[in-house]
Amino acid sequence: MRLLVTGGSGFIGSNFIRLILSKYPGYSVINLDKLTYAGNPDNLKDAESNRNYKFVKGDICDSKIVRDLMKKTDAVVHFAAETHVDRSIMDAGTFIQTDVYGTFVLLNEARKSNISKFIHISTDEVYGSIEKGSFTEESSLNPTNPYSASKAGADRLAYSYFKTFNLPVCISRSSNNFGPYQHPEKFIPLFITNAIENKPLPLYGDGKNRRDWIYSPDNCRAIDLLLHKGKIGEVYNIGGGNEMENIEIAKMIIKELGKNEDMINLVRDRPGHDKRYSLNSRKIGHLGFKPGRDFKSALKETIRWYTKNTQWWKKIKSGEYRRYYGRQYKAD
Repeated sequence: MRLLVTGGSGFIGSNFIRLILSKYPGYSVINLDKLTYAGNPDNLKDAESNRNYKFVKGDICDSKIVRDLMKKTDAVVHFAAETHVDRSIMDAGTFIQTDVYGTFVLLNEARKSNISKFIHISTDEVYGSIEKGSFTEESSLNPTNPYSASKAGADRLAYSYFKTFNLPVCISRSSNNFGPYQHPEKFIPLFITNAIENKPLPLYGDGKNRRDWIYSPDNCRAIDLLLHKGKIGEVYNIGGGNEMENIEIAKMIIKELGKNEDMINLVRDRPGHDKRYSLNSRKIGHLGFKPGRDFKSALKETIRWYTKNTQWWKKIKSGEYRRYYGRQYKAD
């Protein structure tokens, strides 16, 4: 199989490519990535010598590049997106351009090619917040910030290409991912790296926002399952079954690193901050998927990875990142 993976130099995309190359030696992978701040060539250094792997620097909004690559592709796994809620609040236009228009370009060019499957990577955040119970795939979408709204738009656009043009689309909506290679602007790696550097851990509001967490390699196994067994036109929730308050996770990180809880710095909550996400994942369970790692052991492994790979994240946290996110290190 010839795979086109968009955003493959990002966090989940790079973990997915690594899985495919190791599990399917007969598959070839083209990684199309614009290499914005979140796309890191270091994430796939180990794949560069693999003859079945090819990197193409390009924008999913560029129809010519996308058209040329679709001619060499059997299936598409579409990760590429702007994903950070804080950034979407400050610059929503970039999210609409990449997440919605970029997805349109991919779908439109895939429609012209003989694509066997188009896996669209969505998110649980398209559902919005839920006070009790869990979202199923039939739940209404209620995004509450520019990021989740842009992903909801792309999600429904992908589905429309299935209904209108019979494009073989399958959609995943996963819960919050964590693990190696995650950009240190995100909650868990930010807190791990700040704790290592003895910097404050900026926790929004009262820290009681709840999320379901899935270890990224487990999510990649689920996406692999959808690529090979997922039903065309269907949406699949991918949850980890690890629902926790943010403050609980902060304390776990501090304890594992032998730090003091006074490092936690409660800061002003961000606008439109969803209180709780929760997914019902029985549907993908019927395909044989279940998470392989419990949260505590996976978090410890993640902490060990960031502890051993300080050069990887220190390079990212310098310069532009520090200027952009310095505001998070203090209450304002």
